[in-house]
Amino acid sequence: MDISTREMSLTVGEAAERVGLTTYTLRWYEQEGLVAPVGRDSAGRRRYTESDLDWLLLLTRLRRTGMSVRDMRRYAELARQGDRTLGARRALFEAHRARVLARMAELEEDLKVLNFKIDIYRKAEEEAR
Repeated sequence: MDISTREMSLTVGEAAERVGLTTYTLRWYEQEGLVAPVGRDSAGRRRYTESDLDWLLLLTRLRRTGMSVRDMRRYAELARQGDRTLGARRALFEAHRARVLARMAELEEDLKVLNFKIDIYRKAEEEAR
């Protein structure tokens, strides 16, 4: 599938930079089935479209929120199957959201402990002066 020269497209390096991944990771995502086969130019080099970048940005956000590669792969498979998988995709995201919210609650508790310790050290430093 050749990419039209009139359509905006980026090299693997340019795409990686735009989405904050290494070129190695970008290629790995494709090998793992997280990214559909990317268009190629007439010389056979990968060319990423704006749509490809949007998909990659979603994947990076899912990964940043702790979604497993297995779940990301499942999501990609479901998305490729079309609208008949809308419910399964929603359920996958709802389950992930619950994990993210639980982790956020844990982090809030951890932050309280850090703030408590910072206050103790700040007071101790003031008393030592």
